[in-house]
Amino acid sequence: MSLLRILGRPMLASMFVAGGMNSLRHPEYVASAAEPVVRPVTDRVAALPDGTEQLVRLNGAVQVVGGVLLGLGRCPRLSALALAATLVPTTLAGHRFWEADDPSDRMQQRIHFLKNVSMLGGLLIAADDTGSAPSLLWRSRHTAHDLKRDARVVRRSVRATARPAAAAGGLRAKLGV
Repeated sequence: MSLLRILGRPMLASMFVAGGMNSLRHPEYVASAAEPVVRPVTDRVAALPDGTEQLVRLNGAVQVVGGVLLGLGRCPRLSALALAATLVPTTLAGHRFWEADDPSDRMQQRIHFLKNVSMLGGLLIAADDTGSAPSLLWRSRHTAHDLKRDARVVRRSVRATARPAAAAGGLRAKLGV
């Protein structure tokens, strides 16, 4: 594993662990801000709990677990995707700069919104990072290519040995051996 991955993953994950812990401990702090995003989501997804504080805690738990896993380099692609999935509603709920009336507040919310968009980009890159190992798609294509090549070699060798074997069999039949 490269030094950049060893250092970069925990740095990217730290924000999620800290924010997730805060959401787990004190969901009431962000529940009111999350309400405009929670209602439309819970109306469409029946499997989610109806309570805003419960969803804030669930989001926080996913962020803590995903952040720890990403930071430790365990299941980094899956944990990066999970963190990306939690970042979208967090950003939409917490940094609604377009609704801010005060220009300085609007500017701060826009900065935080863009910071989260940047983190989302980093998570998407981390989710695509195979850690210098070939991806499953590449390995499957490479294996299929190797199998086709091996099948051609076997077919050629069977053809090459079948003609002399047939000739030898015909000669034995004529000689009566």
